[in-house]
Amino acid sequence: MSQETIENTQSAAAVARTDGAAADPTNLGQRSSIVVTTSPSAADSGWLMFASVVLLLGGIVNAAYGTVAILNDQWVVWSNRGAVFFDLTTWGWILFAAGAVAFIAGLGLLVGSPGARALGVFVAALSLIANFFFIPAFPLWALTVMALDVIVIWAITTNGPAMQRQ
Repeated sequence: MSQETIENTQSAAAVARTDGAAADPTNLGQRSSIVVTTSPSAADSGWLMFASVVLLLGGIVNAAYGTVAILNDQWVVWSNRGAVFFDLTTWGWILFAAGAVAFIAGLGLLVGSPGARALGVFVAALSLIANFFFIPAFPLWALTVMALDVIVIWAITTNGPAMQRQ
């Protein structure tokens, strides 16, 4: 065999190994270009899916709350738990914008955007801080949302490299 044929045979063996076929035992000790890829585990993908769904649903709910406050600022349930210090229309626009950003972050996570990881962590962190102030008024709801925010931040930050490999 000529030198060129041997090199082509070695290249074909390297390509076969890259595609997942068994390695050529006669090619031991020789240099070849083997690409090792690892796929994300199902658990990694599941946590990222969970984070994106929580962001999507949270975005939809906040946008709905915001829309109600924008369109009808007279519709308020008053209680003796606290006071609103600014116009409900302003609060509605804030909720609507926060919902839109959370929804965009959730969509970005679904399609695998690395920028969506940063946006998702930012949105969840803001939600965590905001819900801290709602603990006196709605303790169970605020603590539940805060726990979900922590899980979303954890899921995005620990499973981000898995998302980049997809």
